[in-house]
Amino acid sequence: MAGKNKEGANEQQSKTEAELKRRRSQRSFPASTFEEPLEFAKAVFRIGSGQSVKRLTLFDQLGKSPESGGSRQLIINSGKYGLTKGGMQAESIELTADGLKAIDDQVPERERARAKAHLAITAIEPFQKLYEKFVGNKLPAHAVLMDAAKDIGIDASHAAEAVDTFVVNLRFVGLLRTLSGAERIVSLDMMLDGLPAGTSMSTARAMPVTSRSVVTSDHAQFESTCFYIAPIGEDGSEPRKHSDLFLGTIIEPALEPFQLKVIRADAIDKPGVITRQIIEYIMRSRLVIADLSFHNPNVFYELALRHAVKLPIVQVVRATEKVPFDVNQMRTIHVDTSDIYAFAPRIDSYRSEVANQVRRALEPDHVVDTPISVYFPNMSVSF
Repeated sequence: MAGKNKEGANEQQSKTEAELKRRRSQRSFPASTFEEPLEFAKAVFRIGSGQSVKRLTLFDQLGKSPESGGSRQLIINSGKYGLTKGGMQAESIELTADGLKAIDDQVPERERARAKAHLAITAIEPFQKLYEKFVGNKLPAHAVLMDAAKDIGIDASHAAEAVDTFVVNLRFVGLLRTLSGAERIVSLDMMLDGLPAGTSMSTARAMPVTSRSVVTSDHAQFESTCFYIAPIGEDGSEPRKHSDLFLGTIIEPALEPFQLKVIRADAIDKPGVITRQIIEYIMRSRLVIADLSFHNPNVFYELALRHAVKLPIVQVVRATEKVPFDVNQMRTIHVDTSDIYAFAPRIDSYRSEVANQVRRALEPDHVVDTPISVYFPNMSVSF
């Protein structure tokens, strides 16, 4: 029996390594959105005061292992975006000229904006081609963008990821704007002309963490489940309407390509004690998406349980609400629900943001970092 278990483990490891090799060899664009490598470049600038930084010193200051998969991806993606120079074996990491221009507050804001747009879009060949094809137009449907991505040579297995990354990058650097009630891809000149002098396009955020899918459940039901932690409330209440809107408009459509069934607590129909069933879904589902809106105490309690098992998490929140300190270092998708005119035009890009984070969370080489895993790395939970 032990021999069979070992053989099965080796087979699974081989499959994982083969999948990672396939993804790395075929992807013609960075394996993350632009925001995370940009924050990494800001850390290089801050720690090194604009000069090169010893690689080991850099990751020590960031509280990360220099040899981890997450650290490796930070270096690789930052390099692919043209923000930094120096690979995993390099002694030092330094900013490129364009990278320095993109993050240095002493550089005029319009020049910083121009550098970000160049690094995130026009310097990445597939993104440049998509941008040139659709600039000046309303953001096309996701399926249309996928067809265009395949037409320019992106492998079909990576088309959805490429489109999601492209859309998120456009929005982050200001090339995707809401005009006349729809999201439109604008020209660089239009974006720069609309940038007020002396203001920043985006506020600095804490370094986001990376995540890895560690599917420990031996039950197929949980391996194909995303549990949606959300403020539910009574029928007809604002939290219930909000949760229903996010679930039906953003979360479920974003998860369709991953073949994950979304379960919310009020939809559990198995017999038994409901609290126990909720905890089981939290602890064993392949993915959890947590909506932090309304600062609901049940949501934070359930999120803490998920932190303990170190399994994939994606966080969303209304843009008007502040993410509490203990979880604000985890990347969170902010959704503007201030009115229908702000929300409706951005639905497609919100779906892309969720899909992009889900895709990364489920990749085999991603590490789930939470306050618990950082400060109690040896802690484990068994079922």
